[in-house]
Amino acid sequence: MSKLKGVGVALVTPFNEDLSVDFDSLTKLINFNIDNGTNFLVVLGTTAEAATLSAEEKQRVIAHVIKVTDKRVPLVLGIGGNNTLEVKKQIEEADLSAFDAVLSVSPYYNRPNQEGLYQHFKMLAETGKQIIIYNVPSRTGQNIEASTTLRLANEFPNLFMIKEAAPNILQYFDILRKKPDGFSLLSGDDEFTLPVTLAGGDGVISVIGQAYPKEFSTMVQLAMDGKVKEAYEIHNNLVEITRLIFAEGNPCGVKAVLAEMGIVKNYLRLPLIPASEGLHQRIKAEMKNI
Repeated sequence: MSKLKGVGVALVTPFNEDLSVDFDSLTKLINFNIDNGTNFLVVLGTTAEAATLSAEEKQRVIAHVIKVTDKRVPLVLGIGGNNTLEVKKQIEEADLSAFDAVLSVSPYYNRPNQEGLYQHFKMLAETGKQIIIYNVPSRTGQNIEASTTLRLANEFPNLFMIKEAAPNILQYFDILRKKPDGFSLLSGDDEFTLPVTLAGGDGVISVIGQAYPKEFSTMVQLAMDGKVKEAYEIHNNLVEITRLIFAEGNPCGVKAVLAEMGIVKNYLRLPLIPASEGLHQRIKAEMKNI
């Protein structure tokens, strides 16, 4: 049974004004989440602006998260890319002793067909490591179809989970309906979390969850307990802020929220920039409503 259930959050990487990594704020963010019910943490995902971190910075972030978390919750490490052999090598060479799984995004930019996607994850599965498939067509330009996910799930037990972020919720339901025992699906879309959990999903890897960990983890637990009405009350309360944080891309929106909360400073690395003044004001207004 996977320990990766409920609410996992894809941690942002806080920066100082000089754009160095702000480790003090990272400590604050980790403790805020663990103290408020987040079930596991995802390190160096897309939300972490991992594409703009140097190899040395990544190692320092990993070491810091491991130290601060101190085994209080499970950890997942993001290792993905569009060069299959290189991703396989990185997974094989990474020290995964502190991690429960690797989250690996499907290859972006190259736009392989379904057989290419299958072969990519087949090669990653050959590492023998526990791997979460990550499907996010809005970023990769290519959808992993349900049939491909199910083929991988049936053939490779260590591909034990998918973080599904296709825009079509019916795809989630197809996977949930036909998946083998022992394979789980987490929502990769914050707004789909509740319906997907109610349909048999195991929760979410969330962005907004790191700003509202208590509310989000309570909502998912209520869903798992079959308390639909109470869960939807929380969902409805968070829908507007969830939409706002993605209005100008991720993680600029959630960094604006976390900055308003005094947890991180509102700095991003190019090509990303902070939320526009107009969006920031709308976020502040909505935070007052929650």
